[in-house]
Amino acid sequence: MIREVFMPALSSTMTEGKIVSWTKAPGDKVEKGETVVVVESDKADMDVESFYEGYLAIIVVEAGGVAPVGSAIALLAETEAEIEAAKQQGAAASAPAPAAAAEPEPVAAAATPVAAAQNGSAAPSGRLIASPRAKKLAKQLKVDIKTLVGSGPYGRIIAQDVETAAGQTPTPIAATIPSPAVAAPTILAAPTAPPPVPGQVTAFNTMQQAVVRNMNASLSVPVFRASYTITTDGLDALYKQIKPKGVTMTGLLAKAVAVTLTKHPIVNASYTDAGIQYNGSINVAVAVAMPDGGLITPVLRGADQMDIYSLSRSWNDLVARSRSKQLKPEEYTTGTFTLSNLGMYGVNSFDAILPPGTGSILAIGGAKPTVVADANGMFGIKKQMVVNITCDHRIIYGADGAAFLKDLADLIENNPQSLTL
Repeated sequence: MIREVFMPALSSTMTEGKIVSWTKAPGDKVEKGETVVVVESDKADMDVESFYEGYLAIIVVEAGGVAPVGSAIALLAETEAEIEAAKQQGAAASAPAPAAAAEPEPVAAAATPVAAAQNGSAAPSGRLIASPRAKKLAKQLKVDIKTLVGSGPYGRIIAQDVETAAGQTPTPIAATIPSPAVAAPTILAAPTAPPPVPGQVTAFNTMQQAVVRNMNASLSVPVFRASYTITTDGLDALYKQIKPKGVTMTGLLAKAVAVTLTKHPIVNASYTDAGIQYNGSINVAVAVAMPDGGLITPVLRGADQMDIYSLSRSWNDLVARSRSKQLKPEEYTTGTFTLSNLGMYGVNSFDAILPPGTGSILAIGGAKPTVVADANGMFGIKKQMVVNITCDHRIIYGADGAAFLKDLADLIENNPQSLTL
């Protein structure tokens, strides 16, 4: 039997995917559940594994190619004897034909994205996720692979994890690549965008295309905007105090927003055709620029329930994995409130565009020394920042947004120490 390997839908908004690399070459034996290809979705790279055992007969879409979701990207032969027939079928399907080509035998999709469980090394079904080389090496070194936590994409156990567990010096990644023809599935560094060529049009990458779709969708939402000036002297003093413990300013701001949202559930809500969707948790998404263009919004889920130290560690991990495109979809699509901070670039203030499916986004400008007068008319220097909120006016009204900003300012100005509790 000849089966098609389809381009999977790795997210609800994904319409097409780009082949990052094939981990198998034509003619290679494929085990059930083994990774065969790495696919780039809107904002992440994901391993795709085979539902079936067989032989990779022909690759229809080579590495670097793009294919619509649900289209065939390779053919899998059940036996070696069927490889040649599969090649002919694949060649016939890719060649232009005046008449309708014979349809392949109807079968279920032959591939599925690998989803790692929270422990990082097992799928929801309980099956271990490990590279073939890691499994082989574990047997040789007598390491119980079930006890390891993977460091590969989505918690996949790789050879270096096994070598470390055995007390050996991990082999450099470059040395594990079998040949130039087969790209390594593990992405260790963020891709670098090629320099622009003057006078030429550069095509959007998949992430930039996703941003375009989201921004176009946001145009249909009626929004209002409101700004507030917040004095940050107390927050800055707290940051200097706890920065050596690994706390980031982004973590402090996200925590302050999350705590304030507990008092304003409507600002954490979103619009649906049926009514207002009040979210069960406060998931703060923070915009991060990507080196190869576009942006992504890693999500600090349950940010109001996390202590500031755990929150900052989680944020550092999310940023590192987002820039190497190793986030799971739920780690960048589940935000209920968004932060966009351009203060580090020296921006005084700006308005942010509301992400689809959310009710609010807060734009944060840089804190700068400002001459201000107190209630008695005395002048002094204080550090202040301007924040602008953009809200979906279908469910959030001006008074709601203003009350949220007032409480956020009160927390930052008068009680920042509470963020460490």
